[in-house]
Amino acid sequence: MPSNHLRDLTNAWQTIIMFGLLGLVLSLIISFVQPLRYASTARLLILQNIGTQVDAYTASRSEERIAENLSTIIYTSTFFDQVMDSGFNIDEDAFPTDDVQSRRAWKKTVSATVSRGSGLLTISAYHQDIKQAEQIVRAVAFVLTNRVGEFTSGGNVQVRLIDAPLNSRWPVKPNVLANILSGFFLAGFVGIAYVLLQSERLRKRHQFVHE
Repeated sequence: MPSNHLRDLTNAWQTIIMFGLLGLVLSLIISFVQPLRYASTARLLILQNIGTQVDAYTASRSEERIAENLSTIIYTSTFFDQVMDSGFNIDEDAFPTDDVQSRRAWKKTVSATVSRGSGLLTISAYHQDIKQAEQIVRAVAFVLTNRVGEFTSGGNVQVRLIDAPLNSRWPVKPNVLANILSGFFLAGFVGIAYVLLQSERLRKRHQFVHE
């Protein structure tokens, strides 16, 4: 960075900080406008019996692919219907009756991630009521463990619950701290760009006047 630009930024540090604080305030407002949601998380282990002639690495990769497929199926409307019909105490009124809106709400309610190199599938459910989040994640685990054959091909696949649902003590969504930091730094970069543009504009005007 040229020395004159660095000097401009140093002289206008208050303006940059003001931009950052403005971004911080806006991030806070946006964060608290959204409903605070708790999380309940469970872990499942995918097991496949493919014989003794297959090496451990190949077996592990196969289980990982099955877990990845299941992590995608969880977001489908068919799986959602099975979760709702699983007999758990889930408030169905929290989901819109319209199919498109219901699918969007479901995708925001659950998340599924796969641990690389293994058949570990982590399921999380998010809700304003932590008890509802736990009921949802228990229902998802129940459907996967009892009806996995409907979602996989090849057979000999089992799903075991290895970590019972763990509930968060505090809301996890939105991530207020991450939003604040992002808002502050992004707005700070905007402030830097503003200062540099203004300085360059004044510099050109000054050169024009003295020509």
